[in-house]
Amino acid sequence: MLDLGIENIDLLQKGLYAATVRNNVIANNIANVDTPNFKRSEVKFEDILKDAINGTKLRGYVTNPKHIPIGPPAIDSIQPEIIQVNDTSMRLDGNNVDIDAEMANLAKNQLYYYALVQRVSGELNSIMTAVKDGR
Repeated sequence: MLDLGIENIDLLQKGLYAATVRNNVIANNIANVDTPNFKRSEVKFEDILKDAINGTKLRGYVTNPKHIPIGPPAIDSIQPEIIQVNDTSMRLDGNNVDIDAEMANLAKNQLYYYALVQRVSGELNSIMTAVKDGR
């Protein structure tokens, strides 16, 4: 059977979605850099994905919707989590946004996003090549 790498594209899609959410969260942090008592947020995704892929924890199977899931979530159900960071601030107004750190995070996230886009493009090109040349 031909393995088209659809699972890879699904994982890459989740990564692209997480990068988009992270971009929006960072933009919100930057927009509120001068808002008194504003607490910055972060997106947690890579650790959740790593736990689900490694599967080192015990996972229970849900056979009834009323069952409580045990262990890490299935890869299909993984979503990025937005976490508010309530660490102390050096600023007098209680805002904990560091504009330099946020701009660096934004640049890092953009590179991550573009790398994922390149990988998706490569996966799709591989599928197209297999379809065209496979006959």
